[in-house]
Amino acid sequence: MRTDTPWGTLPAREHLLAGKADRPVLDVVIPVHNEETDLERCVARLHEHLTRTFPYGFRITVADNASTDRTPDIADGLASGIAEVQAYRLEEKGRGRALRTVWSHSDAPVLAYMDVDLSTDLNALLPLVAPLISGHSDLAIGSRLTSNSRVVRGPKREFVSRAYNLILKSSLAARFSDGQCGFKAIRREVAQRLLPMVEDTGWFFDTELLVLAERAGLRIHEVPVDWVDDPHSSVHIVRTAAEDLKGVWRVGRALAVGALPLDRLARPFGDDPRDRELSGVPRGLARQLVGFCVVGVFSTLLYLLLYSLFRAGAGPQTANAAALLLSAVANTAANRRLTFGVRGRDRAVRHQAQGLVVFGIGLALTGGSLAALDAAAGSPSHGTELAVLVAANLAATVLRFLLFRAWVFPERHRAPDDMSDAIDTRWTA
Repeated sequence: MRTDTPWGTLPAREHLLAGKADRPVLDVVIPVHNEETDLERCVARLHEHLTRTFPYGFRITVADNASTDRTPDIADGLASGIAEVQAYRLEEKGRGRALRTVWSHSDAPVLAYMDVDLSTDLNALLPLVAPLISGHSDLAIGSRLTSNSRVVRGPKREFVSRAYNLILKSSLAARFSDGQCGFKAIRREVAQRLLPMVEDTGWFFDTELLVLAERAGLRIHEVPVDWVDDPHSSVHIVRTAAEDLKGVWRVGRALAVGALPLDRLARPFGDDPRDRELSGVPRGLARQLVGFCVVGVFSTLLYLLLYSLFRAGAGPQTANAAALLLSAVANTAANRRLTFGVRGRDRAVRHQAQGLVVFGIGLALTGGSLAALDAAAGSPSHGTELAVLVAANLAATVLRFLLFRAWVFPERHRAPDDMSDAIDTRWTA
């Protein structure tokens, strides 16, 4: 998994202007491999549609990846005959590789792609890219699985598509509805930061792109589409499904261990209306309090469960220490990621060590409470022990939040890194 992107945080989104005539706003990429039958018809239809309906400058880029038929010659002919068309030739296969290459070198502020069969109705193209042009969203995808979509396809492909998206939702907690639809768009500055983190070069490429963008908190706009299945599609369903499942496992593992620097994709403070400062409240405090409380509820439940389990075979002090230690490690990890937005492995060990110091303070409070209870009541009931521990944990929780915010995860103001091209992908025109 690639983690070496040098980018700082993303700039705030702005509405894109029409710009100069020599720099199109939209670059639509059509990745192809041995598509000599459909390519010319596809480009002509897309060009006619954009000329008639799209109010900004545009470009159509044919990205031929290792075709062995007449596809390269047809692409070159289209580029020679139509001013808004250009062609790239790559010597290796892979839809993801083709998109990465063209998107990495395009100067258009909005980048899109669609399949050569044009299964998606082109009337959805302007609604797809409009939120990116306006500055409302970071990525946009066409969806065949919303209630407003109108889809014509066989039961086999319908089952595969829905099963795949169910796997994405259950394993990677994806919230977007359709990861496979070949109809997507992205703002250029987002692509520049996100592409170095995407490892796949085949069919899983755009799904991986979406999952990482969603986990980074970027806004994804969905457009319901009208879609008609191409019965002559050359996609090998079983092989593609197997590669996708491998990709799901790889990305899920990287996310689980925090191997991706997704914090580098964050928008600056103030871009999100939830970041607006409240009178008399330090910046970010309201959101951190909510996250800390949610984590605290679950860690307290975990602590009580562990204490009850350990208490069955050990004394109250031993059970309390063991339960508090395990729940404290989980609490520190959850607050690190969810409350204070710290991702990746950098300083993770240090944070856990500091968390253990906070744990020691909590242990002193709860342990002291149990000792005082034992001295006062002799042999208190299990219910009384739990009640005292809950009260002691509430006091420890307030102190824990203050220590986390001021000492363990203090806010650091860092200037964005100087931006340089992180992708050195070679291509041939």
